[in-house]
Amino acid sequence: MVALPSMAFAQKFGVINTETLMQNLPEMKEVQTQFEAASKKYEDEFQNLQGEFQKKYTEFQNMEETTPQTIKDRRIQELQELDQKIQQFRQTASQDLQRQQEQLLAPIQQKVRTAIQSVGAEGSFTMIFENMIPLYVGSDVIDVTPLVKTKLGVK
Repeated sequence: MVALPSMAFAQKFGVINTETLMQNLPEMKEVQTQFEAASKKYEDEFQNLQGEFQKKYTEFQNMEETTPQTIKDRRIQELQELDQKIQQFRQTASQDLQRQQEQLLAPIQQKVRTAIQSVGAEGSFTMIFENMIPLYVGSDVIDVTPLVKTKLGVK
């Protein structure tokens, strides 16, 4: 019973800001470049679709009043189909970009996780917490961000 209180005080806790750490990694620049290139391609295609829609809409508005109703109805249907195509493209592009970002970040996240685990084991930490919004940090909590940066070779 006498040893139990001393064991509770032997715990060592650390905090880390992985977001800041990851932003400092050189690999993140390549990830951002690749992601921006993919985003640009989707944005260009979206602009093409929007331009096509605008062109068809302008043509529809400029139709003469004597144009038969069946032709007008067909044009309205084309506009509706094109609008649906644009909405579907937007949704698919968003999902694809999210998936690409996750795939690009996965190896970096694993590298950071491995470095944190290594620092935790080497420093005999009981736990290392994400340091996003601490309301209170006691003097016995250690910020391990510099240790992980060193482990990753980041300045």
